[in-house]
Amino acid sequence: MKIRKITKIDSQELKQLIDELILKANITTDRRLVAEMITTSLQLGSDVRNTLNLKIASAALDEMRDAFVMFAPYTQRKKVTIFGSARTTKDDPLYKLTQEVAKALADNGWMVVTGAGPGIMEAGMSGAGRDMSIGVSIRLPFETSANPIIAGDEKYVSMRYFFTRKLMLVKESNAFICMPGGFGTLDEMFELLTLSQTGKGNPVPIVMLDLPGDPFWESVNNFVKTSLIPRRLVSESDLALYRVTNSVDDAVTEIVTFYDNYHSMRIVGKKIVLRLNREVSVATLNKINAEFAYLCESGVIETIQATPSELADKDNLDKFRIAFQFARRDFGGLRKLIDVLNKS
Repeated sequence: MKIRKITKIDSQELKQLIDELILKANITTDRRLVAEMITTSLQLGSDVRNTLNLKIASAALDEMRDAFVMFAPYTQRKKVTIFGSARTTKDDPLYKLTQEVAKALADNGWMVVTGAGPGIMEAGMSGAGRDMSIGVSIRLPFETSANPIIAGDEKYVSMRYFFTRKLMLVKESNAFICMPGGFGTLDEMFELLTLSQTGKGNPVPIVMLDLPGDPFWESVNNFVKTSLIPRRLVSESDLALYRVTNSVDDAVTEIVTFYDNYHSMRIVGKKIVLRLNREVSVATLNKINAEFAYLCESGVIETIQATPSELADKDNLDKFRIAFQFARRDFGGLRKLIDVLNKS
């Protein structure tokens, strides 16, 4: 739908006023994007007659800004988000299991991100320690703003809306651990899978960690296998998007080894570019072309140099690269390709 233009002021005059405002605010980078946000805000003020809608838009932008500023110093740090129930008590074995996996990841240099509440969220921060924890809480009438591990820390932000909070919990992390939980945890887990399945999120390791002898996630996994796949509601290759385990060591290995060779991904034109820590040998390239030819819309998987857009952005120029024209219908297959590259 085409957005209605502001007509009460000449568009060129408006652009000039916005440019002057940006200049006076001493904004020196991404001026075009800032100008677009200002223009959109003005259009909202002109088009939207509902005060509540304006409050929602304003508050959402304001708290996203707070979260972006809070996360900014840790952009280069590997981060894992742990999801799970706020109702889990300290005497529950799941609490201890969460502490164990969080500590193991923190010992491997990973910062632990949680919703900063009680239960599993507090257990994750307790295991990682305050210095290695980041909190993004939701303001609810029946919960405190933050657990005592992270309260008052500079690595903590409180948010009003679930959708902005979920954005920050997902956007900023390189891996995810889902502990057993209720509606909220299931919502977070299935949204993670949806983002991975549809390519709206970058490939990431997603681990569903069960307590030994209590197959919570294994039951969900069986539901996917026995109800969703037979009805062709999801593909069998989608099972590669996540891992169910009841072992802390297995969970940590799944996350850490995902970045053994694979570094990051970028879409450039019609191609997917995978950035790697190691150069791909001719033998490996032949192997993946034979095994994953079905992922290519046309052409083959090939090694390349940094693309012009990557050069312009100085985007991981020290990494090796392979690229191909991705059919964009099998992100489970893409995950399998990454697994093969990590073992090469």
